[in-house]
Amino acid sequence: MSKKSIVRRGLPAPANNRILHTKFGTFNLAKENDRRRLKKVVVELQRQTDSLTRKDLGDWRQAWQMAINVDYPNRQRLYDIYTDVAIDLHLSGCIQQREGFVMASSFKIVDGNGNENEEAGAFFNTQWFRQLTKYILDTNYWGHSLIELGDLMTDINGRLTYDGVRLLPRKHVIPEYHRVITDLGQDWTTGIDYHKPPFADWLIEVGQPEDLGLYLKAATQTIPKKNALAFWDTFAEIFGMPMRIAHTTTRDDKELAKMEKMMAEMGTEGWGLFQEGTDIEVVESTKGDAFNVYDKRIERANSELSKLIICQTMTIEDGSSLSQSETHLEVFQNIINADCTMLRDVVNSQLIPRMIRHGFPLKGLHLEWDDSVDYTPEQQKAFEEMILNNFEVDGKYFTEKYNIPVGGRRSQYQVDTPATTPGGSPSGNAKANLSRFFD
Repeated sequence: MSKKSIVRRGLPAPANNRILHTKFGTFNLAKENDRRRLKKVVVELQRQTDSLTRKDLGDWRQAWQMAINVDYPNRQRLYDIYTDVAIDLHLSGCIQQREGFVMASSFKIVDGNGNENEEAGAFFNTQWFRQLTKYILDTNYWGHSLIELGDLMTDINGRLTYDGVRLLPRKHVIPEYHRVITDLGQDWTTGIDYHKPPFADWLIEVGQPEDLGLYLKAATQTIPKKNALAFWDTFAEIFGMPMRIAHTTTRDDKELAKMEKMMAEMGTEGWGLFQEGTDIEVVESTKGDAFNVYDKRIERANSELSKLIICQTMTIEDGSSLSQSETHLEVFQNIINADCTMLRDVVNSQLIPRMIRHGFPLKGLHLEWDDSVDYTPEQQKAFEEMILNNFEVDGKYFTEKYNIPVGGRRSQYQVDTPATTPGGSPSGNAKANLSRFFD
């Protein structure tokens, strides 16, 4: 059993006296001494090992019923099933494809007039922000996430930053009543209200309290799929290899034991030494086509999961035509845009206001996605040649983009044709000119 902290901070006292009760004692936030004590307090969560027992659809339905209990909602058993759901390979591939497009999208920090502030953008070009982005996007599947911002520190450039972000263990969070419990045996009435100070300014809450996420629906396919794979393995073990039957007339227990041992080892050794009168019979299986029974069920589960996560199948499975793939890609892009919008709203409505209160110079700024067109290298080359042939370009553009010092502008772009000797070889001056390219 390990322990993990939620909050380690104290904030200025609110206007009215407020008493905070924790397992470490009672704190009056109106008193300076109590606020100092609170800054040293660690509210500990007793994390228990997740159950990895085999689940079926009956377990899923019971866990779902417990999670939607109005009076005492409990998602603990449902999250055990979600942990099992999350390791499905096809489902993981769909999620990585969906989240990967969002994580690869460019963003910028702009003011009210849409002007980019590159200095402010540096606060977000950090590992903690990328991890926060991953936690936010995972909310689509888990239904709710409560994320704690780390302690304030400065990086190697002297810039203010957080030392990381942490996802509060979901089993300890009861979002319907915005409570965090320190022990899994507790209910929401004994939990800590994370909407109130001093906790609220260090926590990012993502997702609706009643949302149970896409894993709830995905479980209807991952559970039968996992069972089908297990049954297929059992079928292969029983019927995949021909059965070997030994007939013998001996009644000697020692001889029978020797024969039994040799039969068991013939799978790897391929030979055996038997008593005279022993016959070995190999019986081939005549059972039905297991491929069509099991593989088709697994294939159907995969296609259903693709439709759930990325709303189509062709960008992750085989496609048949260009027109269909373009239509599916457009549908997929709509999903990506929705995720980008959700991420942007969380950053602008929750993260940036908290960062401002923590001393980051971000007042009046917000995050926007950078919709600039991304070119392939060939397109970029053609684009730059077109611009150079028609407009004057500041050399700083190439210096900053390619890290190449650019001097004064030449009077003409072409390189003089080297002179040649009567034999066709370059002259001495031409050789000197050509040598510039190989020095």
